Parts: sequence; structure tokens; C-alpha cells
Amino acid sequence: LRFAAVVAAAYLSSTGVVSAWNKQSSPVFIVPRGGATDYASLCESVKCQIVEKASQSIEDMRRMIMDEGQTAPEFGAKADAICNQALEEFAQNAPDAGDDALAAATYDRKLEELEAALDAPLQVLYLRQLAIVREKALQSYRASSRSSESSDYEAMLQADSMFQREAEEATREGSDWDYATERSYLQSVMNDMAQTSKKLIDVQMKSANQQSTAMQYLQQQQQMIQQLQMQLYGQSSPWNVGLAYRIPDTNFNLQGSYQQGRGNFQLSCVPDEYAPLLGPNGFTNGVGPGNLGLSLNLSI
Repeated sequence: LRFAAVVAAAYLSSTGVVSAWNKQSSPVFIVPRGGATDYASLCESVKCQIVEKASQSIEDMRRMIMDEGQTAPEFGAKADAICNQALEEFAQNAPDAGDDALAAATYDRKLEELEAALDAPLQVLYLRQLAIVREKALQSYRASSRSSESSDYEAMLQADSMFQREAEEATREGSDWDYATERSYLQSVMNDMAQTSKKLIDVQMKSANQQSTAMQYLQQQQQMIQQLQMQLYGQSSPWNVGLAYRIPDTNFNLQGSYQQGRGNFQLSCVPDEYAPLLGPNGFTNGVGPGNLGLSLNLSI
């Protein structure tokens, strides 16, 4: 029994359990020799606790960006603060690696895993926010391009400047986040819209020119017809006259006209719309303004 007790005491002393027991009052973790697996488990536990705590802040921004479709103000600064605070908490709560090179490598690896675990969901929100900012820039470009006060080029510059400003504000410092792809896509869409608008304006101008050409052609044809009429019938009369008479208490309407040396007579049966208002015989029983119309055009 004495031999077994001595062996047990020697084993405990060699594994460092005795020294760890004597230093329980110290907040620093002591890594036992050959306990790399235990050290990794302790670091993993600390990392999971920090990730769970930081996820609450990330969830608030996720609801604003994903669910509500709004941009989170100062997203880049907030994301950087979440990651830096998590790294500081890990450095404070993770067990000390001491002089053990294997434990130090485990510590560095867990630190990188912690940053990656937080950076991944934040980058997803970052890309979604860039898409929202891009749509806002496109709406600004459309509104500015419709205004006559600014050209398409000025509207493109304003929209691109707005996107760049908000994208830089949403980018986390010291990360590999980049908005060059979204900016290039925005510029490509605006260029396509500008070209489409230019083509539409060209088509409208071409159509207007064609209509103007057609009107000129019709005017020329009208002049040619008038010249032919003058040659066939002689000089046209400089005056035109028209006469209309409705027979009282009937629906018969007589119309006559004289225009360009030619006379025209027409008899039509048209109900009098004002008969109920004027009475059976109208205001007068004879020819008067109520049933006689006369027009005269003189060309000098």
C-alpha cells in the first residue's frame, strides 16, 4: 500500500495536478503536460460562449437589413466593434498557453476561427446592404436623369458618389470586404439605361423628322393640285359662300355652298335638337336667325 501511495503521488506530481490544485486561486488556466486536447476543448468552449453573445448584436442588424430591407447606419464600424470586442474577450478568458508551442498554435487557430465565425454572417449582411444601397443609387439616377436640370452624365456621377460613400461606411476596416463588384455592376446598369434613353430620343427625333418631311410633301402635293385646278378651271374665285336653311316644322335641312368657282347643293333630313325648346313654330314663323345660317369667306 505504501508503495502504491508513493507511485500515485509521483504520478500526480508529474502531471502537474498538484501544482494546479495549489494554484486554484489564480484565474489563469494551467495546461497539463500532454493535455493539448483538453486545452483545445477549453478554448473551444470559450469561443462558443463569445460567438453566442455576439450573435445577439448580429441578429439585431440582420432583422433591419434582411427583414425590413433597410440599411444599418455605420454598419462597418458596428461590425468592426463586434469582432474586436469578441477577440478581446477571448484573450481575457482563454486559458494561458504558457511555453507550450502546441498550445500556442491551438490558441492562434481558435482565435482565427472566432473571427471567421463572426465575419461570415457579417459579410452576408454587408453584401445585402450593398444591394440595397445599389438600388437606392439607381433610383436616384432615374430621378435625376428625368430632370431637365442635369444631364445623364451628371446623374451617373451623383449616383456613383452616393453609392461609394455609403459602401465605404458599411465596409469593415482591416477586412477583405470589397464593394468593387457591386459598384461595377451599378455603373454597367446606368450605362445601359443611358444608352437606351439615348436610342429612344434618337428614335423620337427621327420620327419627328419623318413627320415633318411627310407634311412638307403633302403641302407640295396640295400646291400642285391647286396649280392644276387653276390651269383647268382658270383663276379660282377669291370668295367662298355657304348657306343653310331648315324648313320650319320639318326635319329637312337645305345647304348650299360656292367655293373655288364651284357650287354645291345638299338636302338632308336632320332632326332639330332645339325644337322642344323653341316651341312648335320656333321664335318666328318665317325665315330668321333660328332657321337660317350664312357664312362668307373672302380671300384677298
